[in-house]
This record gives sequence, structure tokens and C-alpha cells, in this order.
Amino acid sequence: MPMRRILVVDDDRLIRQMVRDLLEIADFSVGEAVDGADALAQAAAFRPDVILLDLMMPDMDGYAVCRSLKADPITQPIPIIVLTASANLDLNRQAYAAGAAACLTKPFRREALLAVLNKALQGLPPREKTNGG
Repeated sequence: MPMRRILVVDDDRLIRQMVRDLLEIADFSVGEAVDGADALAQAAAFRPDVILLDLMMPDMDGYAVCRSLKADPITQPIPIIVLTASANLDLNRQAYAAGAAACLTKPFRREALLAVLNKALQGLPPREKTNGG
């Protein structure tokens, strides 16, 4: 079965690398985006199965990215899991209102991330094998 694709969106290079390493060990194909505009472009180009999205980013925050992705018919079905350093429940409510499927607080445990990710992947159709991946 082709690997599931995960897009990691975070302005912190070290967080992106840590999440990438964690996911690649778990046999996921991982793409990265460094900010909101890059996230929108990568979501269209990489066609991820799930997006892991930071909330606090410069220029375009995660809420705006989430709303934009959910407003686009092409990216609307992609589950979005928010990763945030804030434990503020109001921020989580705003993330859900913007279209997030789940919220995880950083730092997170590997097992927690994989459990939320696998839950988001349940029910998605199998990825078709193509020449590009």
C-alpha cells in the first residue's frame, strides 16, 4: 500500500525536523511548509492525507490557513490536526471552529501524535498508487 502523506506546517525548523523524523520512522511520507502561504501551496502540490498545523506563525496564522484550506473544495476533505504550544482552551475552540479535526499541545508524546494521526486517517480512502508516489 502506498505511504500516507503528512504535511507538517510550522515556522520552527527544529519542530518540523523532529516531527518529520518521528513520522518517517512510522513509515509516513512527510512534506514540510514553513509558513501559511507555503502551507497553502504545499497542500495543493503535495496532496497530503493529513496536515499537522502550527497555530502561531508570522504573517498568516494557523487559523487563517485552516479556514483557507477548508474553503477550497480541493483541500477541504483533508483532516487538519493543530499542534500548538498553548494550552488555552479558547484557542482550541477557535481551531475547531476554523475546521481542525483535533488539537495537540506541544510538547506532545510520540504515542499521542500517532494515535491522533491514525484516528484522522481512519475512514479515508486508500491512497492510489501513482507514478509520483
